[in-house]
Amino acid sequence: MTTRTFTARAAAVTGGVLLALSPLTAQAAQATAATPAAKPARLAQPTQPAQTAPTVAAKGAALLDGTSGDALFGKDADTARPIASTAKIMVATVVLDTKGVDLERQVPVRQEYRDYVTKRGASTADLQTGDKVTVRQLLYAALLPSGADAAYALADTFGTGPTSTERTTSFIAKMNSKAGELGLPHTGFTTFDGTGSDSSTPRELAKLARHAMRNDTFRTVVKTKQYKGEAPAANGRTRYYTWNNTNRLLGSYDGAIGIKTGTTTPAGECLVFAATRGDKTLVGTILNSKDRYIDAAKMLDYGFGTNTTKTLKLRKLPANTPRD
Repeated sequence: MTTRTFTARAAAVTGGVLLALSPLTAQAAQATAATPAAKPARLAQPTQPAQTAPTVAAKGAALLDGTSGDALFGKDADTARPIASTAKIMVATVVLDTKGVDLERQVPVRQEYRDYVTKRGASTADLQTGDKVTVRQLLYAALLPSGADAAYALADTFGTGPTSTERTTSFIAKMNSKAGELGLPHTGFTTFDGTGSDSSTPRELAKLARHAMRNDTFRTVVKTKQYKGEAPAANGRTRYYTWNNTNRLLGSYDGAIGIKTGTTTPAGECLVFAATRGDKTLVGTILNSKDRYIDAAKMLDYGFGTNTTKTLKLRKLPANTPRD
């Protein structure tokens, strides 16, 4: 029944008897009718629980915001460990940070580059002796199939000195100098390809990667799943090269844009990775893991606030792709 406003002479019928209301009673009824009905109390909305930090198999890991550099996740992030072929990120950084670098400069492939691969049992881009490849091609060869022969060629080209040994030694010194310049006190290199006692912390390696990703050429190279190119061969003909990226996160995790794998017995499986979704970019590091891609996917999901790891299907690599 709808409530109506009573006047001073309002009446109520009870049990069939008409009762006259007193002025005071009428005024009280008026006040009650004018008061809005109380609204039911609103139930408190449940608070969205914060996303749980991921559990990763890696012995060391770090995740940074690619724009601000803020740390988003870490596991023994400041403990130095072997970094295997992820050391080639620094090789590329030294080359690309060289003032006036000519990426189209042709570099003759020396037999000693191939011999080094055989002697060290290192991964290779299978560069052929006498071919002339460009600096740009050497970057693809070093970062996609993780060619130690290509890393050697870059160190030999950008180092200084009358002999190959002196040039590569001076290039490694440049790698260490660049680490100091970038504020990476726990990062050190003894080789140009990561087969020595090269080491860094997960956090510092992620910082190095974040710096490297500021370079357009580096970003283009590390997000490439397959590179095909040609070079003048020693016999005057044309050599055709195809290099596949060993990073299986590319083409598997939505938004993945790089960066570099690495594997040695002391280092275990390593991965430096990056992904972009919308206007957010994340850069991370995995050191010594038995499941590096799942670790990386978990960390990226954590950073993006998503949950796609369970459905991750890793890209299959061609049979002739080096394992790194």
